[in-house]
Amino acid sequence: MMFTPQFDDVLTWSGVSAATPTEEMNGAGNLMDFLDEPFPDVGTYEDFHTIDWLREKSRDTDRHRKITSKSKESMWELIKSLLDAWSGWVVMLLIGLLSGTLAGVIDLAVDWMTDLKEGVCLSAFWYSHEQCCWTSNETTFDDRDKCPQWQKWAELMTGHAEGAGAYVLNYFLYVLWALLFSFLAVSLVRVFAPYACGSGIPEIKTILSGFIIRGYLGKWTLLIKTVTLVLAVSSGLSLGKEGPLVHVACCCGNLFCSLFSKYSKNEGKRREVLSAAAAAGVSVAFGAPIGGVLFSLEEVSYYFPLKTLWRSFFAALVAAFTLRSINPFGNSRLVLFYVEYHTPWYMAELVPFILLGVFGGLWGTLFIRANIAWCRRRKTTQLGKYPVLEVIAVTGITAVLAYPNPYTRRSTSELISELFNDCGALESSQLCDYINNPNMSRPVDDIPDRPAGPGVYNALWQLALALIFKIVITIFTFGMKIPSGLFIPSMMAYHHHDWIIFKNWCRPGADCVTPGLYAMVGAAACLGGVTRMTVSLVVIMFELTGGLEYIVPLMAAAVTSKWVADAFGKEGIYESHIQLNGYPYLDVRDEFTHRTLATDVMRPRRNDPPLAVLTQDSTTVEDVETLIKDTDYNGFPVVVSRESERLIGFVQRRDLTLAIKNARQKQDGVVSSSVVYFTEDAPQLLASNPQPLKLRRILNLSPFTVTDHTPMETVVDIFRKLGLRQCLVTRSGRLLGIITKKDVLRHMAQMMNQDPESIMFN
Repeated sequence: MMFTPQFDDVLTWSGVSAATPTEEMNGAGNLMDFLDEPFPDVGTYEDFHTIDWLREKSRDTDRHRKITSKSKESMWELIKSLLDAWSGWVVMLLIGLLSGTLAGVIDLAVDWMTDLKEGVCLSAFWYSHEQCCWTSNETTFDDRDKCPQWQKWAELMTGHAEGAGAYVLNYFLYVLWALLFSFLAVSLVRVFAPYACGSGIPEIKTILSGFIIRGYLGKWTLLIKTVTLVLAVSSGLSLGKEGPLVHVACCCGNLFCSLFSKYSKNEGKRREVLSAAAAAGVSVAFGAPIGGVLFSLEEVSYYFPLKTLWRSFFAALVAAFTLRSINPFGNSRLVLFYVEYHTPWYMAELVPFILLGVFGGLWGTLFIRANIAWCRRRKTTQLGKYPVLEVIAVTGITAVLAYPNPYTRRSTSELISELFNDCGALESSQLCDYINNPNMSRPVDDIPDRPAGPGVYNALWQLALALIFKIVITIFTFGMKIPSGLFIPSMMAYHHHDWIIFKNWCRPGADCVTPGLYAMVGAAACLGGVTRMTVSLVVIMFELTGGLEYIVPLMAAAVTSKWVADAFGKEGIYESHIQLNGYPYLDVRDEFTHRTLATDVMRPRRNDPPLAVLTQDSTTVEDVETLIKDTDYNGFPVVVSRESERLIGFVQRRDLTLAIKNARQKQDGVVSSSVVYFTEDAPQLLASNPQPLKLRRILNLSPFTVTDHTPMETVVDIFRKLGLRQCLVTRSGRLLGIITKKDVLRHMAQMMNQDPESIMFN
């Protein structure tokens, strides 16, 4: 059983200068009380433990009250109070600037390194393929992707651009570059920052709920995650950079929190900043500032007050503006696959949109179950001991199978861009290979629908193979020891104007079906089925298309995919990984309907040893030190006496350790036989007794309590809404036991026929 801490106020030390005769008789002369000088590590938590939201809120209220009262004393104090008030906006500004800059650098580096696998620009090796041909004066419209300055590796090495030998050499070097990039990525993560692996969103959700993971948002993690994200995406693995960008932005937020004591010394306030940072991360990942704010609110944040909403909006705005200023794609857009559609959709199309939602929900369920099964196998078998070998193997298989298919060879963003874009005069894609008859003399509106050319049919079977390949390989890729986000399989449609169902609602000569719209709706449905996002997903897709007209198709697909996926299980991919890792995450969406009571869950249980407690004025320093040494509880209830067990308060293990250590160093007369008391007045002791130690200041006099007959449904609701770490169970003021967050989560798992021992942290 893990007991958890709770504070009332900041702990300080002070000595009493003069002792009265009564104090001397009681052995209370020069008592140590915590009033002036703060002692170190106050307000901190142990690693892999949960914060106390009520305590953090109370501490911030006291701090703000103190600053407000001092601001009336002098002009300097008034200026300090104004700086404190504006510090939050300054942090948001810095987060937006840094996360936008890093996103731009990542986009530019990924673009260059992805093309580096196929060739190099002779005029400037740091140019990507597209940038290289932009600068060329010999590029033609028909061969816009070919220019003398850009050469593939086979042409550069052998002088031959065509033929079987050139193809094999390019194939070999493509695989070799992919293996090199992935090996560097996994090696850097393994050696310098183990927390830089994965998407980071499950851990971000857990941290924002109040869990402590030291180093997960540290400076080394930020640096290594940024570098290895470029390497991982450039290697061609079936992953994206959207999820890791949220982790990168939260690292930026944590970095700037350390500059302001308002946030560095209060874990609750720090999490408000991290919520805003998550919004900035999505803003630069999808080019969707409003969608980023809603994503933070809907998907990752646990506590999201109105003030955080405003600041999230500001951080997302600054991040998007910064990325737009860098303009990494040269199209004045925040993402490569920004599209605009001008063709209206028709009511009859709601049927295929809903079918796409059904497919997305089924795909999401399949992906989650398969990926979790593979990740569980990775954790419980020898496979988990060889992460480098696993990454190399998956990269090799991916590169070997991806190169022959042009739709799997290119980067994820380029593929999505081609699938999303509508066909036009400037498009050279095979998907736009429709047959035109130049001899037609009738007006444009009377031109019959163009039949699909051989390029369209060729592209369709390649896309079908790409879809199957991406579905399978993504299951094994997500969760490896490299930075990885989810790649969303997009789906395609093409024109069949001559079908009877289209004859009544298609204008002659007009495009009846917009293939890119179906690809976008399909991608939204798949992402919704995997993550269970709804509102934020629709807004993100709306910001990608820049038109209000397609909100209804997106809403229909997103809601349908969520309904279908929820029919097989309520947890999305992030919640499933949280459960897999045993993190103490109490989801606000979980419902508890079982008729159990607090007495069924509290500890100690029947046949357990009695509850470890401290008495208010009869425990010695040696007793406390022995209790701390022999147990691993994080806190102890304080009672009047062991006979009455009337509850007085709750004291944290960490505070006891620090208080006794400081007392032995700074106060003369404190020995192992000294009495520790938590009352206002010292106990009546003989003058020959050693000096007692007063620890009332570290005692929480108002711990949260429930009676033993409180329904667990109410207890779960209290833990969820108040962010408690523990509550004490009493009957008529007499202490019976304790319920921690870990006990609640284990009980909920047991009620759902899951393994309660999977909850590993408190």
